[in-house]
Amino acid sequence: MAKAGHGWSRAAAEQGEAEEGEDPLDARIARTGCLEQHRRLQECMAERQDWRHCQEQLRAFGACMARRQQPQR
Repeated sequence: MAKAGHGWSRAAAEQGEAEEGEDPLDARIARTGCLEQHRRLQECMAERQDWRHCQEQLRAFGACMARRQQPQR
């Protein structure tokens, strides 16, 4: 059986977490403080199946990550 890894749907991510512990990528994103924006983007992608329909969520996640990286520069 393939490793669940980082999925585009919350259900897939939660199933993977239950089977294998927390997804390493989700854990890294959680430490940035941008997990909610990332989850919204994942949910949009799972629902719409086309990133072009998720521009608002993509921009919100990107802006959050950019704010997080500014102090480190």
